[in-house]
Amino acid sequence: MAAENTTKGQDLYAQVTQQIIAALEAGTRPWTRPWTAIDGPAIAKPIRSTGEPYRGINVLLLWSAALERGFSSNRWFTFKQARAAGTHVRKGEQGAMVVYAGRFEPKDDAENSAEDSSRRPGAMYLHAYTVFNAEQLDSLAVDVGAPASASEQGLSDGVQSYFERIGVTVVHSGDRACYVPGADMVKLSPPAVFKDADAYCATLAHELIHWTGHPTRLAREFGQRFGDSAYAFEELVAELGAAFVCADLGIATDAREDHAAYLQSWLHVLRTDKRAIFTAATQAQQAADYLSQRCGVACG
Repeated sequence: MAAENTTKGQDLYAQVTQQIIAALEAGTRPWTRPWTAIDGPAIAKPIRSTGEPYRGINVLLLWSAALERGFSSNRWFTFKQARAAGTHVRKGEQGAMVVYAGRFEPKDDAENSAEDSSRRPGAMYLHAYTVFNAEQLDSLAVDVGAPASASEQGLSDGVQSYFERIGVTVVHSGDRACYVPGADMVKLSPPAVFKDADAYCATLAHELIHWTGHPTRLAREFGQRFGDSAYAFEELVAELGAAFVCADLGIATDAREDHAAYLQSWLHVLRTDKRAIFTAATQAQQAADYLSQRCGVACG
């Protein structure tokens, strides 16, 4: 059984990246495949024992672990948190890794700069620790029965209000979805074309993530770092950001067929830049947060 904490010295960037690469190579996108949590909404974001949601890269890591192992619960516990809840991790259970990002303090630099220039004051480092799904614990009461998703309810008032209050111009025409930077608007096919309300909302969320990248908003630019792959990388940010938004709203998502062409570009970037998936997840979380703040809805 893994230790609850790991050391700073491990190359956690490479380790996390390899997990995501392995999932993509196996044909799984852990941020798009739908499932329902038994103690939360459809495509629920993973949460700590306290109910606080995980963010960024940890969402991807725990979604991936849940898919791989067939967990329905979205609640995760450390050893100590399990004991505090009056239960314990079952013998032989293997945990999932999550990471915490920190910065080196000046005292760290004074002791280590001569040996490792990456430990200068302000330099980022990762800590990893192990968490266990609620289904790996003994005698833990888990609420059964998730709220219906948007496809089961129709477009709920809360979901409709979320998108309306963002205030983006959305034009329904044609047979493709896209964000048009010059006109600063989103184009979508008419709602009736989509298979259900979830599919429409997920597509709209994807294009709204693109909208957040405008120079007057989050001003995302990846050209200098990712070169010819910059456009595909922006699509990865939009996929992740849409998944985060949909998880907050309880909307099911499917892998977009038009993004299959980007898969090899994503794999190339991740294989050559071990911090790329962290950048993508961070930018996606920032975009999802921006939309939440824009509409005034407090999402996780």
